[in-house]
Amino acid sequence: MLMGKAISGPIFAAFLECETKAYLLQQGAVGLTSDTEALRQSLDAEIKLRALERLRAGVPPREVFVGTLPPETLRAGIYSLVIDPDIPFSWGTGHPDALERLPLAGARARIIYRPIRCARNEKTNTADKLALAFDTLATSEIAGQTPSTGMIIRGSNCVKQSVPIAKLLVRARSVLKTARVILSAATPPALELNKYCPTCQFQTRCRKLAIENDDLSLLPTMSGKARKRTMQKGISTVAQLSYTFRPPRRRRSASDTKLKHDPALKALAVRTGRIHIVGSPTLSPAGTVAYIDVEGIPDRSFYYLVGLRYSSGEQEVQRSFWADDEAGEQEMWTSCLSALKRIGDPCLIHYGSYETQFLRRMKARYCSDLEDSVFAEGLLSRAINLLSLTFARIYFPTYSNGLKEIAKYLGFQWSDPEASGANTLVWRAGWELSHDPVLRERLLTYNAEDCRATQILSERLSNLRLGSQSTDPEAFSVKVEALERSYPLRFGPLTYAVPEFQHINESAYWDYQRGNVYLRSFRKKAARAISERLRPHKGADVCVNRTIRAQEARPTTCPKCGSGKFYKNGLRSRVTCDLRFSRFGVRLWTVQENFMRYQCWNCKHGVMELSREGKYGLNLQAYVVYQLIELRNSIRAVARNMNALFGLDMPINAVSNIKTSCARRYLPVYENILGRIGCGTLVHADETQVRIGGEVHYVWVFTNHTEVAYVHAQSREAGVVRDLLHDFKGVLVSDFYSGYNSLECSQQKCLIHLLRDINEDVLKNLFNDEMRQVATDFANLLKPIIDTIDKRGLKSWYLHKHKRDVERFYRLLSKRECHSEVAQGWRRRFEKNRSKLFTFLDYDGVPWNNNNAEHAIKAFARLRSAIGSSSTAKGIREYLVLLSISETSKFKGEDFLGFLRSGAAGIARWTQH
Repeated sequence: MLMGKAISGPIFAAFLECETKAYLLQQGAVGLTSDTEALRQSLDAEIKLRALERLRAGVPPREVFVGTLPPETLRAGIYSLVIDPDIPFSWGTGHPDALERLPLAGARARIIYRPIRCARNEKTNTADKLALAFDTLATSEIAGQTPSTGMIIRGSNCVKQSVPIAKLLVRARSVLKTARVILSAATPPALELNKYCPTCQFQTRCRKLAIENDDLSLLPTMSGKARKRTMQKGISTVAQLSYTFRPPRRRRSASDTKLKHDPALKALAVRTGRIHIVGSPTLSPAGTVAYIDVEGIPDRSFYYLVGLRYSSGEQEVQRSFWADDEAGEQEMWTSCLSALKRIGDPCLIHYGSYETQFLRRMKARYCSDLEDSVFAEGLLSRAINLLSLTFARIYFPTYSNGLKEIAKYLGFQWSDPEASGANTLVWRAGWELSHDPVLRERLLTYNAEDCRATQILSERLSNLRLGSQSTDPEAFSVKVEALERSYPLRFGPLTYAVPEFQHINESAYWDYQRGNVYLRSFRKKAARAISERLRPHKGADVCVNRTIRAQEARPTTCPKCGSGKFYKNGLRSRVTCDLRFSRFGVRLWTVQENFMRYQCWNCKHGVMELSREGKYGLNLQAYVVYQLIELRNSIRAVARNMNALFGLDMPINAVSNIKTSCARRYLPVYENILGRIGCGTLVHADETQVRIGGEVHYVWVFTNHTEVAYVHAQSREAGVVRDLLHDFKGVLVSDFYSGYNSLECSQQKCLIHLLRDINEDVLKNLFNDEMRQVATDFANLLKPIIDTIDKRGLKSWYLHKHKRDVERFYRLLSKRECHSEVAQGWRRRFEKNRSKLFTFLDYDGVPWNNNNAEHAIKAFARLRSAIGSSSTAKGIREYLVLLSISETSKFKGEDFLGFLRSGAAGIARWTQH
């Protein structure tokens, strides 16, 4: 048994529409009953009376019972039809309109009653089905049997509909659990306006409270999920939401058709009381303007009233076309079409898509004549929907985009205070039942005033003066593109939520750390050695081209047949292209080598003994690789440069072959770098994507203070990290990717990643004080640590004292009450990574950020832009070998081009620790 108050059927039905309405009814509150509400109740009673009379007509009078039966009598199944019973059960009290006894399936079958509900709607909705499920819960508990179906009798024609009940019972129980908790609370639920408000007796009370509280539900264009997400950020009012609007950066090629309605901009318009315009919307009617408004019954796809308003000379003409029933719909359309033809070339202006749907259906139903069909098609093509024009482009200072609110803002008032689209359905149903001329006149007046409101809105849209400084609400508007843009920006300086974040973030710049922190962390002798190697060196003297004669070396045996007899077969030559570097520049250096060709007497196989290898010299190969890696030129661009600079016609495949041969030559150097990184005491790791043949691959980077190595992998799985660092016992510095957690070593998570994430969440949740306090505490903890590092370097002797501050930070965090989801998430994240956030306090030379790896990733990202997505996996691996050597050269202060020109398999200084 659940705790809470018993819930009756009407309360349950009200809860399906609105939690506040159900709570007020449960507390015995009495709302305002308007004329329309009284008419609605009368119609519901009439429909119910008709339906029950039809049910009773097929049942003998002795088997019909009106009222509440005792449970024993109900289980006995004495009556075939029970009308208006009250059925108390453990959840509350059910009140179906009737109970119908189902036929017995066999001699021993048990009695089963199924509930029946009557609905005025022509189509069954979810609320009616769930109310039927509520009645089924009550009936099945008392009678002991659960029917497989229930019945809904709907509409004025009393159409019977059988409804499967099994899945609805599960949902009804869930709603009941929620309802019992909410309706048993001491305070009412959070106020939320919805689509049922226009027909609710408490609408005046709720709207007044919503306006007083500036509630977000005043904006009907904001969905419930969006409101919930916004409130989790600490934004609970329309005014607060307005401050979150940021003018978008519009591209010239952007189409207005892609615009979406922005609730934050709507809130800004309400707060400032100004019309806000996005882009350059235009209202350009093609033809004679006529304003149209249509009334109908959507459940029956029946249209009964068309209103037209247009100018004839200097007079305004208002025409109304009425249909008594479905049979008169065609005559109504024919009269309306004739009036439109007399206008000439009409351009229909309407508000909403209902009128467009009306024109399409009338064309399909009644325009069998070709002339009428063409005319109706022209009406559709020229029609202008003002709602489409204003929805995402023109924001009036009204809570909704409804015609009623906008027209009232522009000064127009409806004569009937109950005028609304929902109420017209009740008025029409009342007229069909009684043919009361007052109700007919009420509908005609409402329709004519809708046409007048559409005309006023159209004229005001045509007269909007952009940027006007007038205080006249009819003319005053603001161009959204002219508003000042603020955070978040894609480029430019970062906005800091906490002032201390600026100093902390700037302390992580790569150049700053290399010039200030690292030099204090290492030996002064090593620092001076790096500075000496960074100084430029003088190049070699200029040489001239020459021709050389290779020393004759007669072969001893033929490599093909093994014969030892040869004869000379002429003098041959080969040209080797190379470069000569000097203090004044680089020039093409061409060496022609002459050599003797020998030919075997036996098989005629030619043998040539060359003293030099390759078509391109070492310096030229080094310069090609330097352009590819250091200057980040594409292979095609390198080929063009060699031709433009030296007049050397080098094919693209030659550049690619040079890259491949150099990568193969320096592979041992690359493997040595990887080995030394894996055997060291500190590793920075990071990864990024690269596209190969349309597929996403990954490039991992591993670095320490002096060396960098890039590794290609087909996926982001942590196997690459485990393979390289399987014996690593030092400290791994990384981001918060969970794959690194599989390593059994000490880890330091990048605090700059953490800081940026916190900063972003604070700026997204400007009114969340809990999140701001978390950010402030973290900044106050980190800033003294950064000051010590700036003064003393990365030495645990000086950093160890800050561990007390870390413990104090976590104690305060655990005691702090966090109600918002974002603040709770950050508390969980701090606790989860507690052992990995401040590891650097216990080690010498371990930084608190992953700056080295990020710097290396940027180098690959720049190279990736030059490579594009046309490379292969093999080509990417070759690039990574050469890039690893290039970046290691920079870290060590070496000259990458000089190393390539030396032709050495390694540089002695690189192997020194």
